Amino acid sequence: MLFMVIERFKSRDAKAVYERYQEKGRMLPTELRYVSSYTESNFDRCFQLMESNDASLFEKWTAHWKDLIDFEIIPVMTGAEAAELVLGKTK
Repeated sequence: MLFMVIERFKSRDAKAVYERYQEKGRMLPTELRYVSSYTESNFDRCFQLMESNDASLFEKWTAHWKDLIDFEIIPVMTGAEAAELVLGKTK
C-alpha cells in the first residue's frame, strides 16, 4: 500500500532535519519503504511517497522525528488503480 507523507518542519527548521538525516539516515523500520520525496522551495513541507503493508510502522518511524516534524500520513493509490476502481477496467 502507498502512503503520501506530508512533513511540516517545526519552526521551518529544515537544517535540523537534514542534519539528523545526514547523521542517522531515515531510521525506517525494515518493512517501511521510502519511494521518493520532494521539498517545497520555501522549506515549509516535504512530501514523501512511502510503501508498506503495515501502517502501524509509521508510529515507529515518526517517533524518531516528532521533535522536529509534524506528520500527516495519507493512504493513496496510483491514478491507474483509481481509474480501475472507478471505471472497473484498465486502459
